[in-house]
Amino acid sequence: MADAINGGHGGHGGDGSGGVDERALEEVVRFTSDLIRIDTTNRGGGDGRERPAAEYVAERLAEAGLEPLLLEKEPGRTNVVARVAGTDPGADALLVHGHLDVVPADPAEWSVHPFSGEVRDGQVWGRGAIDMKNMDAMVLATVRAWARAGVRPPRDVVLAFTADEEDSAVPGAGFLADEHAALFEGCTVGIGESGAYTFHADGGLRLYPVGAGERGSAWVRLTAHGTAGHGSKVNRRNAVVALAAAVARIGSHPWPVRLTPTVRAALRSIAAAHGIETDPDAPGLDMDELLGKLGKAAALVAATVRNSANPTMLDAGYKINVIPGAAVGFVDGRTVPGGEEEFRTTMDMLTGPDVEWEVYHGESALQAPVDVPVFARMRAALERFDPEGQVVPFCMSGGTDAKQFSRLGIAGYGFSPLKLPVGFDYQALFHGVDERVPVEALHFGVRVLDHFLMDRFEEA
Repeated sequence: MADAINGGHGGHGGDGSGGVDERALEEVVRFTSDLIRIDTTNRGGGDGRERPAAEYVAERLAEAGLEPLLLEKEPGRTNVVARVAGTDPGADALLVHGHLDVVPADPAEWSVHPFSGEVRDGQVWGRGAIDMKNMDAMVLATVRAWARAGVRPPRDVVLAFTADEEDSAVPGAGFLADEHAALFEGCTVGIGESGAYTFHADGGLRLYPVGAGERGSAWVRLTAHGTAGHGSKVNRRNAVVALAAAVARIGSHPWPVRLTPTVRAALRSIAAAHGIETDPDAPGLDMDELLGKLGKAAALVAATVRNSANPTMLDAGYKINVIPGAAVGFVDGRTVPGGEEEFRTTMDMLTGPDVEWEVYHGESALQAPVDVPVFARMRAALERFDPEGQVVPFCMSGGTDAKQFSRLGIAGYGFSPLKLPVGFDYQALFHGVDERVPVEALHFGVRVLDHFLMDRFEEA
């Protein structure tokens, strides 16, 4: 139960000035490096083990006077949950979540070993430096600084470090939401990955996109059935041909623009930052033309103005001279909020009568309001430490654990603050080679995170 993991120290006025000290700045770098050195590669299909990282996190939390719980649905797929008790027991609680698993990395492709955690050239290198052991480390450093300073946040802060985010999240955030909902009692807002980082736009603009939505996922299996036979003979029911035709239609389909409130707000905010007046709902608006005017910043919204379906895998046959009786393909489908029915009817049309399709794993799209106090306080925290930065909302093209926690009525935002230098390609490092994070970005993140969590904002 939630009360079993309460922790906290002293009192605090909730004025947004917490306990960040020089030790916290040292610890965030060390914790990021240590966590990277713990190989938590998630290869999918249940092939992963987060427990060593979970135990490391739990030890750091216990040292700060908290009582973390280690929770598993499957052996080795370990989650950590702890609650920092706030000064106002009547205030809504806030969830801070980060995942412990990482995607695979081939050492032969890297400049440094991906699990070295090496600190070089002012950066921490390794798999997870951006996605997302950096945020895990920032959270640990922040709450430990509070403990040393004897301060508490104005509201309960629930910390969740999860397993399997890089695959299905079933033994991770899904397990926590479905079987341990009581641990998140009172949480109305959650913050997690993929937002609040510096995006260097044209003209020297520094944007900070804060996630306020996610497209839904629809991972599709295509199956074409035909007549098996010899490869030398005419075959009008060739499953490979039927599948290939369907895949080609899906891959070339021009999905129509479907704007959501979050994407409308993003377009207006990004355009305004560039000095462009626009009405996303204007009749006859040419979306491609508008995106062209936004220059580099178009990358923040281009993938979220419509549904998408990208063929990613094919599986057919076993011998060159044998026509198989079946062929299978896979499509990564993504849907904007409200776009699920359009996705279904379009897939029916594109697959045709000879190919069956099914969603074997799907998650609903999310939206979170941007005209609310919590978003304003995220903006204020970022602008306090980068006054020239401009905060804009955006919808993530992919998904995070916020989808699972939304089952508990928790509105999710992408807020993992980092101030990044010009030329640092944050998005390319997600699942990329030579993943790394600047030390100064980690310091910025701890300061912003502390300021936001210590702010006594009122919920709408």
